[in-house]
Amino acid sequence: MQINPIIRLDYPDPDVIRVGDVYYMVSTTMHFMPGCELLRSYDLVCWEHVAYVYDRLDSTPGQTLEDAHGIYGKGMWAASLRFHKGTFYICFVANDTGKTYLYSARDIHGPWKKQCIEGFYHDCSLLFDDDGRVYIAYGNTEIRILELRADLGGPREGGLDRVAVQDTGNPMLGYEGTHFYKINGRYYLFCIHSRRDCWRRVEACFMAETPEAAFTGGDVLDDDRGYCGQGVAQGGIVDTPDGKWYAVLFQDHGAAGRIPVLVPVSFERAFPVFGVGGSIPASFETPRGNADYIYRPLVDSDDFRYRGPFTNAETGRQTVSEAYDTYGFKSCWQTNHEPDLSLIQNDGEEGFLAVTTGRVCGNITQARNIFTQRMRFPRCSAQVTVDGALLRDGDYAGISVFAGCYGMAALARRGGRYYVVLTENDASSPEEGCRETERVCIPVEGSAVRLMAEADFDGMRDEARFYYEENGAFICLGSPKKLYFWLDHFAGCRFGLFAYATKQPGGTARFSDFVYH
Repeated sequence: MQINPIIRLDYPDPDVIRVGDVYYMVSTTMHFMPGCELLRSYDLVCWEHVAYVYDRLDSTPGQTLEDAHGIYGKGMWAASLRFHKGTFYICFVANDTGKTYLYSARDIHGPWKKQCIEGFYHDCSLLFDDDGRVYIAYGNTEIRILELRADLGGPREGGLDRVAVQDTGNPMLGYEGTHFYKINGRYYLFCIHSRRDCWRRVEACFMAETPEAAFTGGDVLDDDRGYCGQGVAQGGIVDTPDGKWYAVLFQDHGAAGRIPVLVPVSFERAFPVFGVGGSIPASFETPRGNADYIYRPLVDSDDFRYRGPFTNAETGRQTVSEAYDTYGFKSCWQTNHEPDLSLIQNDGEEGFLAVTTGRVCGNITQARNIFTQRMRFPRCSAQVTVDGALLRDGDYAGISVFAGCYGMAALARRGGRYYVVLTENDASSPEEGCRETERVCIPVEGSAVRLMAEADFDGMRDEARFYYEENGAFICLGSPKKLYFWLDHFAGCRFGLFAYATKQPGGTARFSDFVYH
């Protein structure tokens, strides 16, 4: 049985814990909202959505895309997830605000209490020690350990503040992605860095008897699973109820993003050993879990035949279920930035999502309220019907492969007529910015059209194709679009349902019958 990758979707920088017989994972969500997604599993192999930590972070002009530039490639990342004395804690930095955030809750579903920790702690990891002291480990190249106050609001005066390990002079990537643990009385720092002779992620570990003592160790995993030289590293380790250990790390998969991989871990003379003989075996024993449990999918089709949040008659509190906690929509959706909910409508009876344009945009990356889902490795496709009867002249609405290197198939209204267009960002690097080119423009009869996008990520082929339906058959629009994983968005490609105006706001697009394959 092939185990890896355990999730064929972009869930980077994972951290994982166990509470009783339930495993929880947190992953980087960058600029997407709701943010800081939490997953749940009973066997470490199958995962489902359980909660978002926040609907909005600070509602800055960047986070709301009001500045037209947004926070692409920024936002929250590399969170630390902990459970201590009946409380869940999540700590992360946001690279657009320069702040370190700490959220806490008694229940995994929230409500989550928000506070900030004084200072900025890159790729941070919390450790609650047995003696009541609390530490945060963090950094890039130099990994530091800092003692926090009891209220977790900032550094403890006179407390520990030291460099524990460092990887100076690495031409690729020095130590970062820290995960800090105390196991059987010893302290462990797990880090990621790159080999010095080539770009390849490597997992390292260092151990000490106390936080003040010297940390010793080195690389513990340098394996690409036979996939394109892409190393497996960065993530958390967790034990099972019967005492076995596993690591949940990630591996680069080109434009599909950074995908979680499960690795068995053992301890020899108190030091961790990843995999078998320095490699990740193709098959290995995994926790049994509940074989009868049915997990909800992390990506899904949507007929939009549901209602938004409802109000509990007894408490008066507006609530949603785990499966519908994206502002009342299915949890597999995230918007590209904080949405303007006044411009979004769900008609649960007719079954459509309506998005109204709120301002004039220069290209799709400036559009607010783009509904996105992660794209599945190695191949996937999605179809949607777009009704443009309420679009205004100069409006675009359709489906995109959304990333810095985006491509899109859109229904466009021009001079009172409708066209299907294929538009791409032709820039060869993020430094070139947006070099948008319209490849195809075909007049169509009527105001509704069914569009499709598909992608092939296998072997890092990273190509997308776009189609429109005519007389019951899909017709390909232009040639394949080359996809990339760029640091401008720092996320894997996503399907995106969008509508934006280039002349005047106020037009509305209706999306229905979204089918994910």
